[in-house]
Amino acid sequence: MKAKAINNKILIWNMEKGERLSKGGIVLTDDDRRGGGVRPRWAQIYAIGPDVKDDLKEGQWVLVEHGRWTRGMTIEGDDGETITLWGVEWPTPIMMVADECPVEFADRYS
Repeated sequence: MKAKAINNKILIWNMEKGERLSKGGIVLTDDDRRGGGVRPRWAQIYAIGPDVKDDLKEGQWVLVEHGRWTRGMTIEGDDGETITLWGVEWPTPIMMVADECPVEFADRYS
């Protein structure tokens, strides 16, 4: 099944999760529904709604402000693989766009 985004929504997947270690050696904790771990997250664009008027493309990576995504929904992809999608409303929560997976966690998604 290929999910479609509607209106000004963007569907994202491959969201960065878990602890992260900064280049300076600082541990950035995961958000466990408490105050710790509050930070933006990188995710990959799965689908883009028709009202998103920008040069975004499926497959690009976006940095999303903390908590500005919906609860995840699990679907079965075309290849039978189970994936989780989150919704983001354009343009407010998008902080950056990258064509390639950010270096800090590229090994998780390659």
